[in-house]
Amino acid sequence: MQTKLPTRQLGTTDMSITRVGFGAWAIGGGGWAYGWGPQNDDESLEAITNAVERGVNWIDTAPIYGLGHSEEIVGRALKKLPPSDRPFVFTKCGLLGDPNDPFKDAARVLNPASIRSECEASLRRLGVERIDLYQFHRPDDSGVPVESSRRTMMQLLEEGKVRAIGVSNFDVSLLRKCEALRHVDSLQPPFSLIRREAAASEIPWSRAHGTGVICYSPMQAGILTDTFSVERVKKMAPDDWRPRSANFQTPHLEKNITLRDALIPTARRHNTTVAAVAVAWTLAWPGVTGAIVGARSAEQVNGWIDAATLTLDANDLDDIALAIERTGAGQGPTRPALVSSGIAADKSASVEARL
Repeated sequence: MQTKLPTRQLGTTDMSITRVGFGAWAIGGGGWAYGWGPQNDDESLEAITNAVERGVNWIDTAPIYGLGHSEEIVGRALKKLPPSDRPFVFTKCGLLGDPNDPFKDAARVLNPASIRSECEASLRRLGVERIDLYQFHRPDDSGVPVESSRRTMMQLLEEGKVRAIGVSNFDVSLLRKCEALRHVDSLQPPFSLIRREAAASEIPWSRAHGTGVICYSPMQAGILTDTFSVERVKKMAPDDWRPRSANFQTPHLEKNITLRDALIPTARRHNTTVAAVAVAWTLAWPGVTGAIVGARSAEQVNGWIDAATLTLDANDLDDIALAIERTGAGQGPTRPALVSSGIAADKSASVEARL
């Protein structure tokens, strides 16, 4: 699709993607181990349509999200769009849920037969002939060598069922094993102002090897948004996974919200939202291609869409790094180096995070 938003090439692939993509985890709905509580499908469709109309040219989903429901909703949205407006569709394999026990943790299985079966099922649910980016969701823990899994993905690529192949939640040791067989097109790591560890390892590796990076949860599952509060956590649905996460519990929750509040002056300087600033911060790191940003309504898309065009300057990055240090929220490097004409420049001598 054509878009007026800025784009970046995804690694060495032939795809240029907008700096933000639509994350379809939450629209999988509730009733499974890592759902976000009840979700209205019509609102999900409106959210996707709004994102595409505003220029977002890619969607990231997975079969585990709602045990297939997220992919089905994405497929319904795609059918309503003219072919010229169709966004890139990224999905994954390797997490197998149990429909008979939906609250059971997903099995991490990347054996060749399972990968093929999941691919065919995703193609059907999405209603597409080819998946634009197919990714391992998490490392296998069933004993399958990653090389065997990787070769199967390469076969799917050769067969034209997928356009590019990437990985999600892989560390550098696994990235190296995959790279030895074929170039890793993309990596999807968790990355936000709160979860910053990837900036010290996987993101620099990806940059050095020409691997595109599309980070997930840049708003830390909603904490780094304008209206988030402790009271909101208390009102979350019983089947919402977030209250079980350490970042949503004392003392981390209070530190995280204090960091969110520290972003308000930066948001006001740029006449935008805290959510947009939080996402733009992830995009400021050299090596990051795009950010996967979730939304459950058209209004939520409007809350972060500015990140697609927002560039934080050195003063912004300094202020944010100091706020991270002051609040003690999260872990990992605190400030990206600025890159201009291939030359890195970092004004802040008091902060860590020099790659």
